[in-house]
Amino acid sequence: MPNSHLASAPSSLTPSALALWVTFALVVSTMLALDLGVFQKTPREPTTKEAFAWCAVWLALASAFGIGLGAALGPARGIEFFTAYLVEQALSVDNLFVMMLVFAQLAVPRGAQRRVLVWGILGAVVLRGALVFTGTALVTRFHFLTYALGALLVASAIKLLHDLRRPDDRAAQGDEAPPARSRTQALLGRLVPLTKDFEGARFTVLKSGVRHGTPLLLALVTIEVADAVFALDSIPAVFSVTTDPLVVLTSNLFAVLGLRSLFFALSGLLETLVYLKHGLAMVLVLVGAKMLAAAVWSAPSWLTLASVALVLGGAVVASLVKKRHEGRYVHDAL
Repeated sequence: MPNSHLASAPSSLTPSALALWVTFALVVSTMLALDLGVFQKTPREPTTKEAFAWCAVWLALASAFGIGLGAALGPARGIEFFTAYLVEQALSVDNLFVMMLVFAQLAVPRGAQRRVLVWGILGAVVLRGALVFTGTALVTRFHFLTYALGALLVASAIKLLHDLRRPDDRAAQGDEAPPARSRTQALLGRLVPLTKDFEGARFTVLKSGVRHGTPLLLALVTIEVADAVFALDSIPAVFSVTTDPLVVLTSNLFAVLGLRSLFFALSGLLETLVYLKHGLAMVLVLVGAKMLAAAVWSAPSWLTLASVALVLGGAVVASLVKKRHEGRYVHDAL
């Protein structure tokens, strides 16, 4: 018998849900209009303080929306939103690592990184919107797909843990670049000639009457391809929480829209959080196992929320403790 939690009827066509759809669209449209129409006029890298402030703004907006959603559609839906939002925020950390690698390998100027992230995240919004509606329709119609998605998440976690156990092998193979980058560069080079030098913050430039792509365009396309790959993990993970398209899409997009600010806020700290990827692997195991066990037991969303928060918090604390011990070891050695 289908899991009652995952197969619950979507609330997206009720008057309250329609009001929430409109509210979400207005908030996102206003924020994007401010970003593209006002803040883009001074295309500089935000300071760490500004980045953390914008992270707080996006967190406040997501929290207010989640509270409103819970008030309008019931506490269960609100818990589902916050659980899905936390899962998406956690899994988006891999996107941050890829962004750092792309910018480092292509030597993207710091001032131009902001423009790449703006358009990259806009592309991710469109892509994930399409994937969410397609995935929701398929999972709702063909319930057995939840088990396949659960197995996919567990397999992804095992692969991630296996890769983390072989850092030296990956370094020897030159795994400092995103794996899709060379293929993306080859494909993009067939579509448009690529220049070797940057042209300010421009994605394309006209040379001898022929439109050329700059390395900035390559960085943008590489990030988009990487996000498409990561979406294959993150969106199925949300389906372990709910199949309501309102909850799935809004939680996903709130996480994605705050990703650029999170990049500038945490870009200098990610290397310190050495156990964070281990925590992400455990999150994938948790949500994958929940989907696989759905026929026997439907874990409540509050339990999933608490488990994910505990795993991520433990990974951060363990990383900070390790860093502190390493600092003491170096100090004692000196």
